[in-house]
Amino acid sequence: MSLLLTRLFVALLLKPRPARMERGDVPGWVLITVMTAGLVVALWAVADQQLRQIFEKALNSVTNK
Repeated sequence: MSLLLTRLFVALLLKPRPARMERGDVPGWVLITVMTAGLVVALWAVADQQLRQIFEKALNSVTNK
């Protein structure tokens, strides 16, 4: 097992790398992150009381056992 991990590690180290690392689709990822944060805030605003009740019920069920 350790021989396999060693070979994998060496293969990754010796892998040729491009001269310039690609940045990828940065604006796309920023948009996805902002939209996800917006969805979380919107859901939280709508379901705040229900989420609190679920959380408190879960904590009470753990502490009462």
